[in-house]
Amino acid sequence: MGKYLGIDYGAKRIGLATADAETKLATPLATVGAAELIATIKREGPFKAVVVGLPRSLDGLETAQTLAVRRFTDDVLWRHLRIEAEFQDEAGTSSLAEERLKGAGKPYAKGAIDAEAAAIILQDYLDAL
Repeated sequence: MGKYLGIDYGAKRIGLATADAETKLATPLATVGAAELIATIKREGPFKAVVVGLPRSLDGLETAQTLAVRRFTDDVLWRHLRIEAEFQDEAGTSSLAEERLKGAGKPYAKGAIDAEAAAIILQDYLDAL
């Protein structure tokens, strides 16, 4: 049936999460750099949908980071992989991800926040289906 991929894009780190199309439960996959991203997507795919977190200002307007995410989506996902992405609002996902990891009481690296944020983005998308 396939699976879904969630992406929390950042200039330094890119958080990834996956969900099985049947269960629709998102789980963190990895945090990668730009150089590892394409290989990871090719290895983990194919995907039923690729969902990218879209940042906006508090009043819902596009910001410089919004444009960076759109550029990433066009350059990497579409031009290199021919994947058309779905966008999902990512407001507050990094804070929520950090709270979840702290609440679990386990030590975590900064990159774990990005993968957890990707899982939140993906789960929000799946919950809206």
